[in-house]
Amino acid sequence: MEGYNVKLSWDDEAKVWLANCEEIPLAMEDGSLDKLIYRVKIAASELIELNNLPKYDSIFMNLTQREKMVYSNS
Repeated sequence: MEGYNVKLSWDDEAKVWLANCEEIPLAMEDGSLDKLIYRVKIAASELIELNNLPKYDSIFMNLTQREKMVYSNS
């Protein structure tokens, strides 16, 4: 299955969701995940058109989660 992969992640320091895709190219942020996904759908289509990129049937959004772990030596 061909398509573009958009990476979604949470920036704990800035308190925003991030969306990145080097292939399109796309870089966005929003405080709401739902709003970001909506904005990505619109922006990705426009960027694909403006950059004359292949028009695949799919744009995949991959949500990544980072967890901070603290280890104890006791």
